[in-house]
Amino acid sequence: MSSIMVIEDRKEVRLSLAMLFEDEGYHCVEVDNPHVAQLKLKESDVSLILLDMNFATDTTSGQEGLAFLTWLQRSDFNHIPVIAMTAWSNTELVVQAMKLGAKDFVEKPWRNQQLLHIIKQQLDLAHLQSQNSLLKQQFNTCNESTYQWRSSCMTSLLKKINTVASTDVSILLTGDNGTGKSELARMIHHASSRNNEAFVSVNMGAISENLFESEMFGHKKGAFTDAKQTRVGRFDLAQHGTLFLDEIANIPLSQQAKMLRVLESGEYEPLGSSTTQTTNTRVISATNANFDELINDGQFREDLYYRLNTIELHIPPLKERKEDIVGLAEFFVEKCASRYKLVAKPFSDEAKQAMQNYHWPGNVREMSHLVERAMLLSEDAVLSTADLHLKKQHTNAQSNTDDLPFMTLQQAEISLIKQALNKTEQHIPKAAELLGLTKASMYRRLEKHGIEKN
Repeated sequence: MSSIMVIEDRKEVRLSLAMLFEDEGYHCVEVDNPHVAQLKLKESDVSLILLDMNFATDTTSGQEGLAFLTWLQRSDFNHIPVIAMTAWSNTELVVQAMKLGAKDFVEKPWRNQQLLHIIKQQLDLAHLQSQNSLLKQQFNTCNESTYQWRSSCMTSLLKKINTVASTDVSILLTGDNGTGKSELARMIHHASSRNNEAFVSVNMGAISENLFESEMFGHKKGAFTDAKQTRVGRFDLAQHGTLFLDEIANIPLSQQAKMLRVLESGEYEPLGSSTTQTTNTRVISATNANFDELINDGQFREDLYYRLNTIELHIPPLKERKEDIVGLAEFFVEKCASRYKLVAKPFSDEAKQAMQNYHWPGNVREMSHLVERAMLLSEDAVLSTADLHLKKQHTNAQSNTDDLPFMTLQQAEISLIKQALNKTEQHIPKAAELLGLTKASMYRRLEKHGIEKN
């Protein structure tokens, strides 16, 4: 429950506000002057302050309110949002209060719904800023252990990224699945002037057409049947930061005009609202799709494509980064050892050569998974080629079909699950690891196919 401190010298006003806030589920801390408020803040967990600017000493100048804001700005409580309030309309006082950190201003007599809206908006923003600070700390921690690319194609790409990262230009990252597009998007954000703000990632392929507007632009309470509370959209979450739109080619055609509008003008309306909002957000997109084909087939708007790819950066597949393959695998070993509190193991010379010769169809994501599985399941002091379980490579399509018996996809899935269970002595979590599944996914498949452990 959020706690609101009301600093107001008139008892009847405090009572009125307390009743209003408690009806909305807020806890109210009543204080009759700024000096008592300074003491109360040390013993109360306050989420927001509603500050009257004028008290007994002077009923019009607002000097007591300004003095409190000055003290608050220098204190340990300067993260608490303040809404200033006065019965006297004074533009100069409003400007001074804002300069000293007040987030908003309301006049007496207030309108309940307007005041509640401002309070909720400020509480939501304060919560987001707290989350963003935590995410930034986590990202900085991760960034300290980022792999340093050595291959010429990646060092050339990084030079381009460093050139454009500091601008607000829209960037489209292209490349095969698993090449590391999301990691590079984070790198661009971290190198930009927006790195102290939010990095919000959205998988566009996971958003259904009927939820698109709600997810991206938010919705108001009551906008549709299940809208039981107001929701903040992704553009609002990424305000002043970076919005990463992964799998951008999956935006429904019916929604592409709305996306084009917000990218061109920065304007949008939350679902159920007639109030236009503006966004100041840097957009980075990623895809493995062929936009020429999508545009020719009428599945993607050409004007939206040009808006997204002011700068297009192509991420090369892992097989083209030969100088990085062994080093990256060793990086994943260290990362896995740290995560699971294991002892890092070296690769055998044969394993290093096998990785160099492998075609890596799943790219960086596949390597991360194979190395993690090897570290978890290998009982030897050195990681061998067998521990990596690299897929067999075929020289032509005919050998692919000749080596495998023909069966349905369901039969193939059942066969693979049984093989994994036998290989791990019926240990379901280890079998799931071998198949690249989560434990929950493995149990669902066992139940679906009626497979029982031997």
